[in-house]
Amino acid sequence: MSKPALDLRDVEVVYERRGRERVRAVAGASLAVERGQIVGLVGESGCGKSSLARAAVGLVRPTAGTVVFEGREVTPLTRRARARELARLQMVFQNPYSSLNPRRKIGSQLADALDALDLAPRRGRRARVAELLELVGLLPSAAARYPHQFSGGQRQRIAVARALAADPSVLVLDEPLASLDASAQAQVANLLVDLSRRLSLSLLLISHDLAIVRHVADVVSVMYLGVMVETGPTQPLWSLPLHPYTEALIGAVPHPDGRGFLPEALPGEVPDPARPPAACRFHPRCPYAFDRCKQEDPLLRRVAPGRTAACWLQTGSGPPARPAEQAQRLPLLHTEE
Repeated sequence: MSKPALDLRDVEVVYERRGRERVRAVAGASLAVERGQIVGLVGESGCGKSSLARAAVGLVRPTAGTVVFEGREVTPLTRRARARELARLQMVFQNPYSSLNPRRKIGSQLADALDALDLAPRRGRRARVAELLELVGLLPSAAARYPHQFSGGQRQRIAVARALAADPSVLVLDEPLASLDASAQAQVANLLVDLSRRLSLSLLLISHDLAIVRHVADVVSVMYLGVMVETGPTQPLWSLPLHPYTEALIGAVPHPDGRGFLPEALPGEVPDPARPPAACRFHPRCPYAFDRCKQEDPLLRRVAPGRTAACWLQTGSGPPARPAEQAQRLPLLHTEE
């Protein structure tokens, strides 16, 4: 079996707050992106998604754990030149306007990666810039314009094109659709799927919008307060969530056609990561919590082929349900050790 294109194992990211207080934004999370695969990473704001994304590309040094890209450990970015092999691991940020230089034309910015990595002969760089723009659905004439002359969706396409200029094999996208309107979100989401399939490009898509992730991703990882609580193929996970947090996130997705029940907001707020709840981190908000949830921290374990969950209910250790509760209890799959 081939190794993942991007492999994060037991990654921790710790920040210092107000001088002495230590915040574990990521508290031992693991995630793998196979070659040509689209992995969606979802969770509420403050759960550690962006910190994990930054650790994945070397913008943040992990306090513990490892990040391996195509067999090579990812080292934190410095002012010195980065290893050429790691240049094929690129990141696209949430706000494309802030990540583009407003004083330089788009063509010059796309050519930067070509110059830095010597990916195209000098005479062929204009043609390569035009090709990159066409890849993301823009006209070659866009190269002569400035960022402010484009819409938000077009600017995000340009940000994707700039990442593609480095000839990447993996793109890490941190909330790339969050600042766009619904129409632009759909267009850019379709573009990402098309690029992944055409270029055999692996994507790690970070988002709080499960509806978009359901449309785009092959596999979904669900993150809560710095840890992974469930992973699995998109459609099985959506149809049969195995963790109460996943169930709550899916239940909060509105129905655009007005059918079905009204979505319910998940009760409570994400706790302060500097002072997480003891044992299972989700138990203060969980409708199924019982005594063991407040005493022991469940590990992320395989509960079915391709499915993992960190929930005591999936070990069969929960209290017996009364008949009236049976229909409301999460499905139990046999744990595979």
